[in-house]
Amino acid sequence: MQERYRLAPREHAALVLPMVDELLAAAGLTLSALDAVAFGRGPGSFTGVRIAASVAQGLAFAGELPVIGVSTLAALAQGAWREFGWERVAAAIDARMHEVYWGCCRLGAGAVMETVIGEGVFAPAATPALPEAGYHGVGSGWDAYGPALDERHHDRIVGRSAGALPRAQDVARLAVAAFAAGQTAAPDLAIPVYLRDQVTHQHAGQALPWN
Repeated sequence: MQERYRLAPREHAALVLPMVDELLAAAGLTLSALDAVAFGRGPGSFTGVRIAASVAQGLAFAGELPVIGVSTLAALAQGAWREFGWERVAAAIDARMHEVYWGCCRLGAGAVMETVIGEGVFAPAATPALPEAGYHGVGSGWDAYGPALDERHHDRIVGRSAGALPRAQDVARLAVAAFAAGQTAAPDLAIPVYLRDQVTHQHAGQALPWN
């Protein structure tokens, strides 16, 4: 699998399309040769998820392709499996305002992480209890609120990784599984998931396949 990855705060909009062109050229592919366009749908920063959704939508319209929205929390969990072999992952992203975006995954069929606790936004001390022992924590929420999360889940967390960030290759791996399961949507349904204030995003009353 080929990937382009760069940490560049506030430069996403300027970098993403040239990186897409570079990646397609390196793979010897055209946009229309793809099966779908996957994107990190959130939760995360408002600007980041809006850029991801907007770019995915534009590419999908241009290539006449479906879209697949992938949870940022699930991508973090998939990365933890890829990098460390962790089969149970509690992913937390710093949501600011003393809250975290929280979701928990367990390794499923095909070496793909599956959600066991649906994502939501919570104060660290109020995050939903883990269903069993043996979980590892990943994500910026653990960096920002590690002591509070450790206290909340002390009997079921066995370790954590500092500084973990979602990667495109993990979004792609989850998207492949979603595509095989028929979980795609039309380009105009490339909509972010914010979670905060119980904001829900549906199009004309239609539930999205990743909600």
